[in-house]
Amino acid sequence: MGKKSKIVFSTDPDYNEEHEQPVATQANEQQQLRVWRQRLGGGRVVTIVKGFAGNNKDLQALGKLLKTACSSGGTVKNGEVLIQGDHRDKIVNFLNDRGYKAKASGG
Repeated sequence: MGKKSKIVFSTDPDYNEEHEQPVATQANEQQQLRVWRQRLGGGRVVTIVKGFAGNNKDLQALGKLLKTACSSGGTVKNGEVLIQGDHRDKIVNFLNDRGYKAKASGG
């Protein structure tokens, strides 16, 4: 749960307020990532990395590494890393060198 998402009131008599366990990030060799290229409005191209299994902090760190490797801007949204520009081949090679199982797919 996020900082502001707390249960204030519950009608469940068996409710037990336990903190959620953090999601463990899988090892790089077990990650199966897909790298997509998508055209947006105005002819802009975005490279999307999908399939990351782990917590948001590690996904943010991966996004930062990819943005640095591609010398491009980008963001992490909805469990996906979005990199500005067509960097699909560069990202697949970078991820495979880091031990991830990455495949180029789509667009």
